[in-house]
Amino acid sequence: MKYYPAFIDLKDKKAVVVGGGQVAERKVRLLVNAGASVVLVSPDITDQIRKLAEKGLLSHIKRNYRKGDLDGAFIVIAATSSSVLNMRIGRDAGYLVNVVDMPSEGNYIVPSIVKRGPLTIAISTEGASPAVSKAIRKEIERHYSKEFALYLRFVETIRKKAFKKIKHPLKREKFLRSLASHEFMKSLREEGFRTAQHKVLSYFKRIDE
Repeated sequence: MKYYPAFIDLKDKKAVVVGGGQVAERKVRLLVNAGASVVLVSPDITDQIRKLAEKGLLSHIKRNYRKGDLDGAFIVIAATSSSVLNMRIGRDAGYLVNVVDMPSEGNYIVPSIVKRGPLTIAISTEGASPAVSKAIRKEIERHYSKEFALYLRFVETIRKKAFKKIKHPLKREKFLRSLASHEFMKSLREEGFRTAQHKVLSYFKRIDE
């Protein structure tokens, strides 16, 4: 089965999660962070899900799943401990549905994710092996440290300054390309954010003269 990779805008979209365990908790966090309007159906939930509900970040329907629970949903996640129930939910859903641990029963899968500030790296084996996806994710996490989050936020700021201060288009383009150069990436990995930031600012000052 082939999948179409996409980052979906879920802001204010209705997302229904069925299940209240640890897996559902992970799914819920991603949905809440994406700005979705989350409805969770489960008689029992984890403490962390309960805290999210108490903060008004999701609506909790405290009972077992019923077919009508998916009405109006833009996206559905079946994350119960029952494979039979998950399959039923997958067949009831008419839109985007993810069936945990049974990708063939849904129409999209959730990749392993590495998040470093504005940087999001998604890893997928197209459902062949979630364990391999997880192993690759851990490798990438070691390769892309939290220093990259700091650097990207800095780059966002320095780009805005470059558009204002570097009037010559070729010089400006040269500087913008340099932000992703091997030199600065190597400095970021080996010497840390502060050193890389200093080098970028020094170059910015020279090219702006």
